[in-house]
Amino acid sequence: MLKPVASVFALLAGAFLAVSAQANLIVNGGFEDNNVATGSWSYFSSANVNGWEGSNIEIWDSMNGVVAPEGTQHAELNAHPYTGGVFSIYQSFATVVGQTYDVSFFYSARQSANEAFSFSAGTLAALLNDHTVGVWNQFTGSFVANSALTTITFTTADNSTVGNFLDGVVVTASTKVNEASSLVLLAMGLLSLVMVRRNNRA
Repeated sequence: MLKPVASVFALLAGAFLAVSAQANLIVNGGFEDNNVATGSWSYFSSANVNGWEGSNIEIWDSMNGVVAPEGTQHAELNAHPYTGGVFSIYQSFATVVGQTYDVSFFYSARQSANEAFSFSAGTLAALLNDHTVGVWNQFTGSFVANSALTTITFTTADNSTVGNFLDGVVVTASTKVNEASSLVLLAMGLLSLVMVRRNNRA
């Protein structure tokens, strides 16, 4: 049986790995931080939307019967006002080289199935063009970080001010145990064993 000290180390190791693996690295991925009145919408400079950078961001709250898949608010990538160019928003977050990260987000069409946008996060990239009006799709994928800072980017396919709903952007360290995690567990296990043997001698 493990001594109390060893048990504490084991519990701490498990808790640390579980929390670090599940923590969302994206700030304000649900676009809930800018309060918008229920049944309406507002547009904001990305500088005024927590976590995000780039073009303006349009945020809806239960308008026109659109129910967000997460929380009560969601973004529209094709934002107001007309700028003459495509709209693009992005966010950078710290990563560990060699670590696998899981990505997911919801997207839907506002007006037609012809809506599309491009997405990238590290080495992961895709063109999302399978939109359906009134239906939220979920994208899921993963990438292996090749730098200490990774950027997730969403860019509209055209410069229209209508289209491409987005919500629930999540990036987490993969729950698969990688080599680095294994080494951490091994080190903690050895330390626990040494402390148990010292306690037995005492």
